[in-house]
Amino acid sequence: MNIDSIQNGIVLDHITAGSAMRIYRYLHLDDLDCSVAIIKNVKSGKQGKKDIIKIDEAMDVDLDILGYIDPGITVNMIRDGAIVEKRRLAPPKRLKNVLVCKNPRCITSVEPELDQIFELVDEKRRTYCCAYCEGREK
Repeated sequence: MNIDSIQNGIVLDHITAGSAMRIYRYLHLDDLDCSVAIIKNVKSGKQGKKDIIKIDEAMDVDLDILGYIDPGITVNMIRDGAIVEKRRLAPPKRLKNVLVCKNPRCITSVEPELDQIFELVDEKRRTYCCAYCEGREK
């Protein structure tokens, strides 16, 4: 298999095997007018298997969404064929408009224009709590 290197863009590496398509949908990569390569089940010394996404265009990536989906991801920014920045992610402390509170008594059910805000309450289990009603989401 031959996957070309990219000159300017982003490489999402160390994605948990099987999670690449979920990230593809969350980041709306299907809306881009550039090459996007999804490489699944690549052999990895640390993880056993991993997924990789290569985006052949510079773009803003929501690191909070990536950190929520898979905090083990490494984000590599590529310029002129070289890595110019490497970021390792962690679960975000606060999520805004990523999750939706399921509590029917929450203020966000009555006031839909309010931002859906969730706070990280258990980093080990990656459990989030609604900032308004303390409803839990995992």
